[in-house]
Amino acid sequence: MKLNNFFIRSKFVVYLLLLGLGLIFLSACSGNKPDKKKIFSEEELKEPLLRANKKAILTEDQQIKDFILRNSWNVKETGTGLRYRIFESGSGKQAEVGKIATIIYEVSLLNGESIYSSDESGYKEFEIGRGGVESGIEEGILLMRVGDRAKFIIPSHLAFGLLGDQKKISTKTTLVYDVKLIELK
Repeated sequence: MKLNNFFIRSKFVVYLLLLGLGLIFLSACSGNKPDKKKIFSEEELKEPLLRANKKAILTEDQQIKDFILRNSWNVKETGTGLRYRIFESGSGKQAEVGKIATIIYEVSLLNGESIYSSDESGYKEFEIGRGGVESGIEEGILLMRVGDRAKFIIPSHLAFGLLGDQKKISTKTTLVYDVKLIELK
């Protein structure tokens, strides 16, 4: 009988200990509740995003400069950040908005990896100024004549930006285009 009482008392003590620990846990958790959610102003949210964006732009710009230096390219830069060099001159008409351009191309990354080309996909045809291609391509084509061949270094904001193309081009990727304008209609 004494042994039986001992087990009953032991169970009761364990029960009281577990109950006490549970109460301590619950009271500790309830003390961590914030009274109110902090509401950030637009300015408090905007400043860190601007700093991060500026840093990303400066980093990408430095990567482009390093690429140009490594390859010893003599390039011109537009106000938007497009770098280009026309290395074969054609004698055809100057490209202009509203014309349909036909190009042959190869797209690669700054590390030299080729990701798209007209050899695989065929010629690319688009109406200049209407969209449907990267804005850096439209801007660069407007600098060319039929028969010209050029290299474009297109920063991510003039290419596929924050989203990439969901295939081979990841987010915030600089593209290098080797382009030949073969026809304007």
